[in-house]
Amino acid sequence: MSKSNGKCPVRHGASVTVQPDVMEWWPKALNLDILHQHDTKTNPYGGDFDYRQAFAQLDYDALKADLRQLMTDSRDWWPADWGTYAGLMIRMAWHAAGTYRIFDGRGGGNTGNQRFAPLNSWPDNVNLDKARRLLWPIKKKYGNKISWADLLILAGNVAYESLGFKPLGFGAGREDIWHPEKDVYWGAEKEWLAATHNRYADVDNRDSLENPLAAVQMGLIYVNPEGVDGQPDPLKTARDVRTTFRRMGMTDEETVALTAGGHTVGKCHGNGDAAALGPKPEGADVHEQGLGWHNPKASGVAEHTVSSGLEGAWTTTPDRWNHTYFHILLNHDWELRKSPAGAWQWEPVHIKEEDKPLDAHIPGKRNNPIMTDADMAMREDPIFRQYAERFYKDPEYFEKVFARAWFKLTHRDMGPKTRYLGPEVPDEDFIWQDPIPAPDYVPDQADIRTLKDRLLHSGLSRSELIATAWDSARTFRQSDYRGGANGARIRLEPMCFWPGNEPARLQKVLHTLERIRADFGKDISIADLIVLGGTAAVEQAAHDAGVPIEVPFAPGRGDASPEMTDIEGWSYLEPIHDGFRNWLKHDCGQKPEELLLDRAQLMGLTAPEMTVLIGGMRVLDTNHGGTAHGVFTANPGVLSNDFFVHLTDMQYTWKPAGDNLYHIVNRRTGETKWTATRVDLVLGSNSVLRAYAEFYAQDDNRERFVRDFVKAWTKVMNADRFDLIAKAPALS
Repeated sequence: MSKSNGKCPVRHGASVTVQPDVMEWWPKALNLDILHQHDTKTNPYGGDFDYRQAFAQLDYDALKADLRQLMTDSRDWWPADWGTYAGLMIRMAWHAAGTYRIFDGRGGGNTGNQRFAPLNSWPDNVNLDKARRLLWPIKKKYGNKISWADLLILAGNVAYESLGFKPLGFGAGREDIWHPEKDVYWGAEKEWLAATHNRYADVDNRDSLENPLAAVQMGLIYVNPEGVDGQPDPLKTARDVRTTFRRMGMTDEETVALTAGGHTVGKCHGNGDAAALGPKPEGADVHEQGLGWHNPKASGVAEHTVSSGLEGAWTTTPDRWNHTYFHILLNHDWELRKSPAGAWQWEPVHIKEEDKPLDAHIPGKRNNPIMTDADMAMREDPIFRQYAERFYKDPEYFEKVFARAWFKLTHRDMGPKTRYLGPEVPDEDFIWQDPIPAPDYVPDQADIRTLKDRLLHSGLSRSELIATAWDSARTFRQSDYRGGANGARIRLEPMCFWPGNEPARLQKVLHTLERIRADFGKDISIADLIVLGGTAAVEQAAHDAGVPIEVPFAPGRGDASPEMTDIEGWSYLEPIHDGFRNWLKHDCGQKPEELLLDRAQLMGLTAPEMTVLIGGMRVLDTNHGGTAHGVFTANPGVLSNDFFVHLTDMQYTWKPAGDNLYHIVNRRTGETKWTATRVDLVLGSNSVLRAYAEFYAQDDNRERFVRDFVKAWTKVMNADRFDLIAKAPALS
């Protein structure tokens, strides 16, 4: 018998464990993983599953009844505080939604990402793995009819209902992802809860928190409950609270309401040694079955639970909704003390025994209420205190503000209301939903043919029509479903003044479109005319390239009004770069090709779609400001594959000629044939992108290039057309 027969047949570390990534060997190479995530191969549903249709078969009332029963169905393996899981479920929903940040629209509860790393193992999410595991029997029962993403948020709503508070409503429609997100930048730190100076350009200026981050430390949803870097100081904490909540799109009033509404119920857990907790879920051994933070002290649960490290409830009756939070916060003097876990917390100097909350698990025992440093910020910061005092004096007003703020928190990343499902969707249109009215008139095919002809003979160039349509549509973000061409907000503030939209050219185009609409005599929307103009120009450019193709156009867009437009909210969508139009507003510390990938991912593009769009936009002569960089063709305006043909042609050499500028030089004559930017040349230098470039440069793929460009173009133009999604039938 061979001695080798007893050896493991799998080479140690091969395939089955984490291997050094290619990017670790060549860290300066462009990493395209951001465009490859959420491949359909990871999705067990396959390509035919329609969540909207599945949800329509859900018995919604039965689901809510089961959730209400769960709230008081305490389990021995994780006993409920005061006999209710409501506080735990509210925290789970809050922490699912609360990662949203307005700068790039990423984070939030829209994908069920709390199930995966790093969120499932964040220090701020300690023991939320238990909340999700408590929900598992309900998810198992209702299966595909309710996504994890929807279930996490709905559980928070039902939790509030079970305690006596009536939320404003609930909209379903969140679809699950199936592996960790690679597109969300949570910070550069390699250490959980690293000092905050890592994230600030100037630690004394809390507005200098690195974009697009909202949380002040790695592993936190918002701020450190003990104070800045764990050092209590309510006024300093107030600055962090204000910054992080504003980066979620919240006002000061909403911030106070959310803080109070969240802390009216439930408690903090810190009755033990936090350092003794076992590994986080992602690092735990197989026998833990995806659970983490095992507590070795006594039972490890109930009165021995350790989560945040702080210990105690905020109010006298944390197992039901009431208005005692502000009474306790504003009517007591407070002093700093340490929790059993050694965390800083504020406790009242004097308080009546009957005003203390009962222990969550030990009958008859009462404990001091507590406040975090963030709670004390509501008391000590002059602006926050004004709202706190108003809420204290007017509980009905507080409930109204909190209900609206909670709905906003849990739905902010869902996009327009047309994506919402279910019987509890509020009738009101909120400005943060970017409402768009239905169009007054939708053109038929005869009208579309007539309008195409008028647009192409309007005196506007193809590049002007295409660039305007592109600029209108490119704002779309699949992260929170904001932006896009629908609504024609490019004609309103702030979009009409964005440098990336070339305001002078834009006004020329808009003036011409208004004239065409007036002459047409039918009230077609400007939004439809903008997209139709670009579509007609692309179609003509394809015909000139010898590929007679009809570029799809879906009418039905509406025109938003200034009153429907949140100017401050839309300001965060302003581009500072657009590799597709070869434009960079200013150096922001990242390479142009890295910015390109970020933009492409937000637009929902794959790597091949990004590649074909750049090649097409170059030959269509749509560069910002009319520059010639990357326009590798003798026939600008024609939708040819010339960009790829010349990019891959070895008769040329490529020489740096300045900051983000390169000369394409004929090797034989030394003549500079073209100029280019890093975005142009990365399509030939990166091995994966070059493979796509060579594909489209092939002689037998000239027509394929045109057809693929048209598909990608149409995808961009319709990315925000949620009204095109088949309407789900009514719930049973």
